[in-house]
Amino acid sequence: MDELLVKYLAEEATPPEQELVEEWLMASAANRHYFQHFELIWNESKKLAATITVDENKAWHRFQRRIKKTDSATGKIKAFGWWRIAASILIVGGIAWLTSTLLEKGSAEPETLNIASVSQVKRDTLPDGSIAVLNKHSEISYPAIFRGKTRSVRLKGEAFFNVKADKKKPFIIAVNDVEVKVIGTSFNIRSLKGLTEIIVETGIVQVTKGNEVIELRAGERVSLEAVDTTLKKEASEDKLYNYYVSRTFVCDNTPLWKLVEKLNEAYGVNIRIGREALRKMPLNVTFADESLDVILSIISETLLIKVSKEGNEIVLH
Repeated sequence: MDELLVKYLAEEATPPEQELVEEWLMASAANRHYFQHFELIWNESKKLAATITVDENKAWHRFQRRIKKTDSATGKIKAFGWWRIAASILIVGGIAWLTSTLLEKGSAEPETLNIASVSQVKRDTLPDGSIAVLNKHSEISYPAIFRGKTRSVRLKGEAFFNVKADKKKPFIIAVNDVEVKVIGTSFNIRSLKGLTEIIVETGIVQVTKGNEVIELRAGERVSLEAVDTTLKKEASEDKLYNYYVSRTFVCDNTPLWKLVEKLNEAYGVNIRIGREALRKMPLNVTFADESLDVILSIISETLLIKVSKEGNEIVLH
């Protein structure tokens, strides 16, 4: 891909190649981050190329050997003037030195990116390749480059993380006054009205609040209010927590009130349970990307209850 980016930046790419690069840029935030830094180094190499003396032909041949060209019939790069030198510096020897120099020139604090979801679930690829899926009305912020010894992210709302493993650089999420530390795992964090909940799907997660620290393993959860000072883990029997990621509602002996709560979130409706006796009625069913009408119809048939609309409410009774 580096060879194609060189052609793109040198304005030597063919229309199909330009389209390929633009599709690659649209594919993920990680690709865009890579390109931004590649372009920065490329521009700096142009300046450097103008100030040094170099055997242009030898440098270009070294560059060609490095990128191991295989399509000589259609993939030849036109090489003229400064950009031969710039490409050689960039690929052959300049990347590490220029990256270090540019980082030192930059501000002490890296650029911070903020990703927010409003009415739609949003998926984002972080700079290290980790995946974050934001539920509606949620937000994460993180540096454009994870520098130092940790990968730090701040969360508001709810998100499911699938973290790329890196034992030397732990992934740390700050939510409210709670810190969640992982190396590589998948888990869900929910923060709503002062309540913070962490559910681990795979791997191990370390949760810290004040001086309290606990470890959660797959199938375990911790739920705490802002005033809580003690962390207590328990088994996670709820399989509905990641409905917004899988687009599937999995009910495994799940009480009706809990499914209704998630349906209200997912579909932006107001479903109310009309009789207290119905709240704890269990459901064992899976809804995979179904419409709300289909789900309500199945609930009605399964629990032998009625569904009616009263103004802006959907009432189960």
